[in-house]
Amino acid sequence: MAGDLEGKVGLITGGGSGIGRETALLFAREGARLVVSDVNPESGGETVELVQRAGGEAVFIRCDVAKGSEVEALVAATVEAYGRLDCAFNNAGIEGDTRATTITCTEENFDLNIEVNLKGVWRCMKYEIEQFLRQGSPGAIVNTSSLAGLVGVPRGNAYVAAKHGVIGLTKTAALEFAKQDIRVNAVCPGAIETPMLNRIVGGSEKGYEMMRKMEPVGRLGKPSEIGEAVVWLCSDRASFVTGLAMSVDGGSYAQ
Repeated sequence: MAGDLEGKVGLITGGGSGIGRETALLFAREGARLVVSDVNPESGGETVELVQRAGGEAVFIRCDVAKGSEVEALVAATVEAYGRLDCAFNNAGIEGDTRATTITCTEENFDLNIEVNLKGVWRCMKYEIEQFLRQGSPGAIVNTSSLAGLVGVPRGNAYVAAKHGVIGLTKTAALEFAKQDIRVNAVCPGAIETPMLNRIVGGSEKGYEMMRKMEPVGRLGKPSEIGEAVVWLCSDRASFVTGLAMSVDGGSYAQ
């Protein structure tokens, strides 16, 4: 039985750990050939090895999404490797300073969040959509926003601003290219067991417990639970879904 992404070529940024790594494994499980990208060659290479051990096909290409020339080269290298691009998960991101309030946040922290978390997504969409149009074929993009893209979070002003912006970019691109059968959606994860969350809570059990209490389901999410949503949104099963900001958050947004 063919997988949901059988025959498709997928690109994942921020694929070196956490949600990106688990999504890469799920893309491969569903039959996609993959380009895994990350700013860290070691962790990105480890993801490729895991995909290959599981019987999937993947290559690693380093890319810093804060640099337009590198993003353009990433999409070009994907096409050089596999001949085309069918779906992309724009997942690369940072948390920045999670202790800064609106008045203590530095311009450097704010600018870095915008450069990576917001403009990085825009750069990826720009070159991915251009490739879809060159091919004259349908395409699917999923961007990583956050629960913080839907609500306010104290001490997260720069991150919140960027992640709200991702949803705006997603909806706008979805409308711009709907008639070309290019679908653009976003996932909005809640508290997920990732290296990023570990950094945010400082590795403390007290911090993890606080995060669990915030979740209506009483537990943290798993990276694969976000990945499953991404797979569906990239697949033909979601052919009538575009412009969606999907919360995958254990019910947090419903509170």
